[in-house]
Amino acid sequence: MLEIEYEFREKDLVHFNELRLANDPAMQKKIRQNRLLVPGVMLVFGLFYYVYYVDMMTTAYITLLAMGWGVASPFIMKIDLRRQFFNKYTEAEKKAMFGIHQLKIEPEYLLEKSPGGKHKTPWAEMLRVERHKEYVYIYVDINAAIVIPRETVKNGDLKAFAKQVESMIDRLG
Repeated sequence: MLEIEYEFREKDLVHFNELRLANDPAMQKKIRQNRLLVPGVMLVFGLFYYVYYVDMMTTAYITLLAMGWGVASPFIMKIDLRRQFFNKYTEAEKKAMFGIHQLKIEPEYLLEKSPGGKHKTPWAEMLRVERHKEYVYIYVDINAAIVIPRETVKNGDLKAFAKQVESMIDRLG
């Protein structure tokens, strides 16, 4: 049966979670609201200062701060979300997650050997295979996947492996 070996790193986990967030309409709506609503409120206060107190300097500071927030907030939110990703896992879970993984296609299941031990996932529990430029994702749940970074594949043919996994999911899933 086909088998591959690859290394799973922290940046691969971050990439997968950011991909999920980029495809989450609710989260994208919150980011847009934060990026537009907060500066909009600040600009209203700046306009109030200008009209009521005729204070151009304070209005200019508030306007610059509002524009700065509009530009910087997506980056700040991204850094905060990355921190939240890693806070979800204990040190023991991180140790079990990162490192060398081996995947082997068996007739009944996909066998995964990782630093956390062996895990057998039946083909019926798998949803789909997605191929991207730098990664291959084998979805085992709506929000969970086996992430295979193309650049860290050490042994095996990832293209043939992904094709075989896809056919096993279609046939037995």
